[in-house]
Amino acid sequence: MTKYFTWGEFDKSVDYIANQCKKLKLSGIYGVPRGGLCLAVALSHKLNVKLIEKPLKSSLIVDDVYETGMTLSNFKNIEGVNFFVLVSKKKPIWWKTVNLSLKEEWIVFPWENKENELKDEKEYKSKRRLK
Repeated sequence: MTKYFTWGEFDKSVDYIANQCKKLKLSGIYGVPRGGLCLAVALSHKLNVKLIEKPLKSSLIVDDVYETGMTLSNFKNIEGVNFFVLVSKKKPIWWKTVNLSLKEEWIVFPWENKENELKDEKEYKSKRRLK
């Protein structure tokens, strides 16, 4: 099944994350390419915190979706980092999320090309050996 994440949902999610992070002393905001870039830019403006090219100590690392954890786990050992995703397909443990989703749900974000939706899903599942 496919869920289309809207710009309205995105804006509400940015507000929620910004509110959760406004008291943190962040060294910067890093968006995991490609999915986290839109979120990182929006949060950078909302929180008035610089956008950074690589994760640093005490930074906020954001991504669009947490599915297998392969991507965010690469940054887990950086001191003092905070993690936020728009959608998580697992109950958060060391990361935070705005929305929980079913594992089998395919999410299409508003900045993605809807014409490539099936190809992107198939490629993603193939790389991770998922059905």
